[in-house]
Amino acid sequence: MSDTETLRQPAETHYAEELAALAAVDDDSRPRAWKLSPRMVLRYVVGTDKPLVVGSGKQKRTIEISRKFFGDDGLVERAIVTLASERALLLVGEPGTGKSWLSEHLAAAISGCSTLTLQGTAGTTEEHLKYSWNVARVIAEGPTANNLIPSPTMIAMRAGSLLRFEEITRCVPDVQDALVSVLSDKAIAVPELPGDNLVWAKPGFNVIATANTRDQGVNELSAALKRRFNYVYLPVVGDRRTEVEIVKSRSADLLQRYAIDAKLDETVITLLATVFREIRDGKTAEGVQVKQPSTTLSTAEAIGVALDAAISARFFGDGTVGPEHVARNIVGSIVKEDRKDLKILEEYLGLVAKKRATADPVWKRFHDAAVRAVREG
Repeated sequence: MSDTETLRQPAETHYAEELAALAAVDDDSRPRAWKLSPRMVLRYVVGTDKPLVVGSGKQKRTIEISRKFFGDDGLVERAIVTLASERALLLVGEPGTGKSWLSEHLAAAISGCSTLTLQGTAGTTEEHLKYSWNVARVIAEGPTANNLIPSPTMIAMRAGSLLRFEEITRCVPDVQDALVSVLSDKAIAVPELPGDNLVWAKPGFNVIATANTRDQGVNELSAALKRRFNYVYLPVVGDRRTEVEIVKSRSADLLQRYAIDAKLDETVITLLATVFREIRDGKTAEGVQVKQPSTTLSTAEAIGVALDAAISARFFGDGTVGPEHVARNIVGSIVKEDRKDLKILEEYLGLVAKKRATADPVWKRFHDAAVRAVREG
């Protein structure tokens, strides 16, 4: 299947030109099996102020290195240092803070492969973590190395790559205990095979795990497993300007991916980010206290609303995203499991949006459309 036929490309494919440019100018030492030096991994994730100049003569080109992660660069640096050490990395944060996004880009820059992934769930088993068997062939031939089905963990160990373990706290204790041995011994035992039945990790192998703070207490990590991770906490975006930039950048990427010909004005993005931030924080820019919903109003959720608004404007409007498109699509993001959250949105519209609507036509369009959407919802 060609790249044009895939809904989404992994980071190492989508940003292949940037990664190649960084590798071309990378003259720093690299940890064993790393594709880039730690300094260049950081530049890939946080972007560069000036384009890179690669090649010479007629082959000379300038390559823009875009910012992938909007947040504290120091957090990214700590994550990179951890992955170059013996300890694994655990990215912890609220939903939508970019844990998986950062994990993917770190794996792409360091290993050149971000697809060796385990998704933690209540149904994740030790087989998912280590290996399984081709049962039909085992019945016919018995357990042999050719009949073994390696897990992403085993593939990463053999290749000296990074393993991404998403939502690790959703896994049952048995799976977590199995991970302890992998991180400690850097090996997986296959007792069914005779003779040399250990698969050893090659240099470069490590684990990037993510954990959702909303899942704390579901399956608490054991003390043994905690010791083998270095924790890096990703906070909710601290300021509106950064949140606007994130929504703007990611929305543009998604509109390009889905080939949606719609114009998403920064004024509309600013309004969207402001509504999300104020309801999430429970306080407006003017200091007015508002109630907070049960839903996590993350930046990722705001990006989803921006995309929905753009699709609505493209197919049911003239292609220009207005405040009314945001208003019609924001209700479903704020009001989910708990219908009481509808009252919280109504209160915000009455106390905050209505007042701003008297002086700002953008807020008036948002208020009027949101009120109609609430009544319909």
